[in-house]
Amino acid sequence: MPRDDHPGARIATQRKLAGLTQRGLALKIGYSYSLLHQVEGGYKAASPDFTAACARALHVGVTVLTGQPYMTELQQDRLAELIRPIREALDLYDLGADPDLVPRESSALVEAADALCRQVRATQLNKAAQTLPRLITELTTAAYRTPSTDLWAALGSIYRTAHDVTVKLGFYDLSTIALDRMEWAAQRGSDPVLSAVRQYMRGLVYHREGEHTIGLRLVGAGHRLLLQGEKCAGTLAVTGQLHLGATVIAARARDGGTVQTHLTQAREIADRIGEMGHVHWLSFGPTNLAAHELSALTEMGEYGKAVEMAKVLKMPPSWPASRRAHVWIDRGRSEMETGRNEAALRSIAEARKLAPQQTRYHPAVRATVEGLLHQQRRTPDALGHISSWLGL
Repeated sequence: MPRDDHPGARIATQRKLAGLTQRGLALKIGYSYSLLHQVEGGYKAASPDFTAACARALHVGVTVLTGQPYMTELQQDRLAELIRPIREALDLYDLGADPDLVPRESSALVEAADALCRQVRATQLNKAAQTLPRLITELTTAAYRTPSTDLWAALGSIYRTAHDVTVKLGFYDLSTIALDRMEWAAQRGSDPVLSAVRQYMRGLVYHREGEHTIGLRLVGAGHRLLLQGEKCAGTLAVTGQLHLGATVIAARARDGGTVQTHLTQAREIADRIGEMGHVHWLSFGPTNLAAHELSALTEMGEYGKAVEMAKVLKMPPSWPASRRAHVWIDRGRSEMETGRNEAALRSIAEARKLAPQQTRYHPAVRATVEGLLHQQRRTPDALGHISSWLGL
């Protein structure tokens, strides 16, 4: 019998609280009654797009249905205890300089902010989460005492890192606060490009919640902000990344025309400037374009095309481990959906090898592994081990 603690059971609970029948909810989300019945019963995994559609129809956050954050696993990884200091550091931004703190020189603080970004992209989440609160406080104190464009930009970068860490660990409420602080720092540093990056990331927040129209509006707001910035390769890279964000948002809405429009615009920029990996820690370029096209195919349910594309997608070793792992996660989901179960398990194992903590807390990984469990009459040892590691 399926366990009681799974996304389908949570969907059923919220559906009943909303006074809806299964057929009523199926009509609202645009999926079949049969699929909803199987998901609620625990006989079929809830995909990320299905979960987002249910969350939107039931007027609850996605995390209510996914069960994030996954506290048992966070405690096992000694990560749960690191969240409160991050929460406090994000909350105390408006108190000004800490009178008991003597911050390092500006150049050292800027380098420390960059080093923390590198840790997150190398998926060293535990180490980054330990360092993050102190560095936020130190940079805030320095920026208040001796304001400069470099310090405000570094503080904005740190808030972006706080967003990345909290998203990967499933604390979406904190990630939203971090983005608000990112805009606060960008305004003080008069940095419209950093503000545009923030709009890109806000768009992905609404994408996760199934609010596609709002997500695309935020991308449009980011493009308008870039008109205020310097005309250079860096600004073009952020412009391209905004198009890639719009591609994935439109794909979940199954809007193929909008997907192709933004892919075309992103490709024109990528062909012009090539790989740009150090613009506000974005990884825009031909490789990231291909990765987003793979994500778009997966979101639109074109799993066969996604699998074939994944086979020829070449990721350079220098590419961040976090991005490489995400490609393997998308590949694994498409392989599972097309019945390539052994290949899907290998892809998830590859993502785990590259980015263990990111993979452990990624909802799409759990949906893929649950899908594999449902498809197998007998659970192979490797699948049993990884499902146990995920807490399924």
